[in-house]
Amino acid sequence: MTNARDFSLADELDATKTWDGDSAPAEDDDFESGYTVVSPEDPDPEELTGGQQDLVERHALKRVAGLSTELEDISEVEYRQLRLERVVLVGVWTEGTIADAENSMAELALLAETAGSEVLDAIYQRRQRPDPATYIGRGKVDGLREIVAASGADTVICDGELAPSQLRNLEDRLKVKVVDRTALILDIFAQHAKSREGQAQVELAQLSYMKQRLRGWGGNLSRQAGGRVSGGEGIGGRGPGETKIETDRRRINDRIAKLRRELKAMKGTRDNKRAQRQRNQIPSVTIAGYTNAGKSSLLNRLTDAGVLVDDSLFATLDPTTRRTTTADGRVYTMSDTVGFVRHLPHQLVEAFRSTLEEVADSDLILHVVDGSHPDPEGQLAAVRSVFAEIDAGDVPELVLINKADAADPMVIARLRQREPHSVVVSARTGEGIEDALKTIEHELPRPEVDFTVLLPYERGDLLNQLHQHGEIESLEHTEHGTLIHGRAHPDLAGELDAYAQ
Repeated sequence: MTNARDFSLADELDATKTWDGDSAPAEDDDFESGYTVVSPEDPDPEELTGGQQDLVERHALKRVAGLSTELEDISEVEYRQLRLERVVLVGVWTEGTIADAENSMAELALLAETAGSEVLDAIYQRRQRPDPATYIGRGKVDGLREIVAASGADTVICDGELAPSQLRNLEDRLKVKVVDRTALILDIFAQHAKSREGQAQVELAQLSYMKQRLRGWGGNLSRQAGGRVSGGEGIGGRGPGETKIETDRRRINDRIAKLRRELKAMKGTRDNKRAQRQRNQIPSVTIAGYTNAGKSSLLNRLTDAGVLVDDSLFATLDPTTRRTTTADGRVYTMSDTVGFVRHLPHQLVEAFRSTLEEVADSDLILHVVDGSHPDPEGQLAAVRSVFAEIDAGDVPELVLINKADAADPMVIARLRQREPHSVVVSARTGEGIEDALKTIEHELPRPEVDFTVLLPYERGDLLNQLHQHGEIESLEHTEHGTLIHGRAHPDLAGELDAYAQ
């Protein structure tokens, strides 16, 4: 089967692209033409008995020993931790070029691999809008069911957020678990969350997503019934006063309320730290950008932070802040943040809002973009849409075009023309790091008050504060003290008034 790491929708890979625009049943009026990517190693459907493999063969397909892929009830979808193994990807192409559709499907394959699955096949369909009942047309559902049966897949992943009715209809027709893009990203976040705050944020996002998708878990549960419903049983045939689904929803709401209280308390701790930095007039720089663009690697290069670096999506969830200095001794902080992605689930943005406030409250954003990515302009647009959602659109922004050692020079030139306020760097080789640091120092906010003072030699503490939090333009040691001219913030300038010249 096609390995998830090597999976791509590009023509140069060893995959056959077939046009199946005429394969839809005649009665499917809303079906539109689309592409199907078929691996040349897929088994012949005719070799499968009745289009299905038996239980022994299904067990033989498992990648992880002891991990069951069989669902006793196909409606039982586990949103807390998705057991993805062998998956088929499905997308709907509604706008843009075919390259945009292929890039989106390739990114979905990387997300699926990050969650621990193996991509067997991928199909996408050209439509004006997703089908309201099944996301893809009825004819495409029939074709997808054949692909699932032939490949032995146990999960279908859709490149979009499915409505509860779409999710239920697809599972009923495909007889396997169906997962949308939002649930997939939430699962990856759940795997990578390490801190107590990160785990609480992910759980809050998962519960907010799941609350809208609760459904009955079997026909044997009691239901409320009254009048002549349920076969006309009427009085005496009613179930308990609260149905199972109402109980689940109430418990989820209680848990969400508790998580919000915990996150509010954690936010207070972060606010205190931020307020202390603001009182000390310490500028803050935030590194933000698309997932796997190299933000943590750049933080290590710029500050020797020593944070985790991994070539995977969403490797960093918990923000990291490091204290560093400019070449002339001024102190500022640099923070790494969670990576963004196209169509980042709204539940995650809300749950991580307290963390993302670091971006909105910073003095400068280092917007990192992967210069070697097939669609770097799409990455820039996706990240800026999140900036607008968290009210960070007005913060000064410096674009760092990373991975220059692996990028096409023509792409670099195109990005430089599109983003004139940018620096080309490589976190791997160190190329451009010195230029980036100089640009960052120049972009940091300057102190407002101009001063000239003669500091006595016993006030070395004020001289040290000037080095750390001010700008010294000239310094001369005289017999009466140190004559200094420069700029300082109002609080520090007030302490210098007694020595003004």
